[in-house]
Amino acid sequence: MVELTRGLARRRSLLVAALVALRVKASMPELVIMHRWLDNWEGVGPPITTGMERQGYRLHLTNAEAGVWRATFSRHPMTSVEGFGVAGTPRGAVQEAAWGALKDDPASADAA
Repeated sequence: MVELTRGLARRRSLLVAALVALRVKASMPELVIMHRWLDNWEGVGPPITTGMERQGYRLHLTNAEAGVWRATFSRHPMTSVEGFGVAGTPRGAVQEAAWGALKDDPASADAA
């Protein structure tokens, strides 16, 4: 059980690092590579949505109106949303919602 908790905490740390790197709009080569990798749906899909699912979150993605995507992450469908994001693209909304859920989750931070 301890090994599982450590593995989950390590994965959470990597997920947070990737999301933080995406929030930085810099021209450093490492960040350009990170943006190239994750700033598209193929990059968001496997690493971020799967990573959030492993952390116990469920994704809800909605095309609210033309050019407006809303994403939410919650641990249970009947509870309040832990992460919320709105953007012009699905990947942008998912990135914002994942960041919102992880940055404000003290229980996950304590496990690390």
